[in-house]
Amino acid sequence: MNNIMEINGHKAVIQYDPETEMLRGEFIGLNGGADFYADNVAGLHEEGAISLQTFLDVCKEQGIEPYKHYSGRFNVRVSPSIHAAAVAAAAANNISLNEWISKTLDRAVQAG
Repeated sequence: MNNIMEINGHKAVIQYDPETEMLRGEFIGLNGGADFYADNVAGLHEEGAISLQTFLDVCKEQGIEPYKHYSGRFNVRVSPSIHAAAVAAAAANNISLNEWISKTLDRAVQAG
């Protein structure tokens, strides 16, 4: 995936910050902010590891669960024509719309 970096098994979104003229990383799936800055990729890895460890240490000290929990459920709004096409695709594969969407999302995230 573009702009995703993995640091110590945790994914972070990387973006360019024009105000600081640096690269900014922010970890995904944490119960709080753990961002980091650097002007190069090696620096992002170093600063990200420090930021992540600091975040995890503070959570441990304060008895806070560091990770968000996902229910596996979310609502998606699409146009009626996309909804109809998805229902037809699911039926053509002899599976439910929910299963078709789940499989389609899985393929998309695996492809990056």
